[in-house]
Amino acid sequence: MDTSAQVYEVDATGWQRGLYDDIRATFRAPIVNWIFRTAMANAPAFLRYAWSQVKPIFQTRAFASVSVAYRDSVLSSVEAGPHQLPVYRRPDVGVEPAGFTELRGQIATFDVVAARLAVLFEVMDRGLHGEPIGANPATDRAATAPFPDWLDADRGREPTMTTLDALEGDVADTAASIQRFHGLPDGLPSVYRCLAQWPSYLTRAWTDLAPAFEDDTFDEAVDRTNALVDEHVDSLPYSPRLAPEDLHSAGFDDDLIEDVQGLFREFNTGPVESVIRTLPVFARTLDVEGERAFE
Repeated sequence: MDTSAQVYEVDATGWQRGLYDDIRATFRAPIVNWIFRTAMANAPAFLRYAWSQVKPIFQTRAFASVSVAYRDSVLSSVEAGPHQLPVYRRPDVGVEPAGFTELRGQIATFDVVAARLAVLFEVMDRGLHGEPIGANPATDRAATAPFPDWLDADRGREPTMTTLDALEGDVADTAASIQRFHGLPDGLPSVYRCLAQWPSYLTRAWTDLAPAFEDDTFDEAVDRTNALVDEHVDSLPYSPRLAPEDLHSAGFDDDLIEDVQGLFREFNTGPVESVIRTLPVFARTLDVEGERAFE
């Protein structure tokens, strides 16, 4: 699988554009994440099939509750540590008014998708390897009730990004530090390529946040959110048909199955795991994090 290949929204037509529209509507965020774009480029029929299997997971009240608890688990863990999380005003980070508004809107989008990506990767990883999903299905109303209309409604702006090669000076040094922390020898995750459009913010924020990310409380945040996601996936009221035998029945061959197994396992257990947990923290620095309690 060529993970450098992507189908961008502007290039998607027909059913592919419609599927992207559905992802944005279901995730309640103005973004189609990289994982979908590269899957569309490499295995479009698989993505269409897989999305039909996992979409309902994100449309329940139970998932709404988990998405809020996920954010609070990250922030509560980090806030309990010795390093206070900063909340910046515009002059603190040297960004002009219009740029500051855009920065806040774009990081809000990443805050919205954090829990959605974590659950997606866990479900896909388990399902593609034939591991149990919904082994202990919940029986309460929230398990199948609809996602509330108000939650995460009208949040965020469509992210734009720069490239790693375009970074110079202090922000290039910051990017190298970020890569070392996350264990990413090549490339830079989307959220950082987004934030690097405002170099003074990213440099200041990373300097202030790195000690918190390196503290044991951030490891605790990863553990707590992993447990939360595991429990939710165990409690799903149905099991998406993603096992190798299901994919064979749907007409997919062994090579394709091995490719997508490797892709989603890497995202579920590799460096991306820590990247996703930083998203609510960056949102908090700009006072645009979403709800932290759900009734």
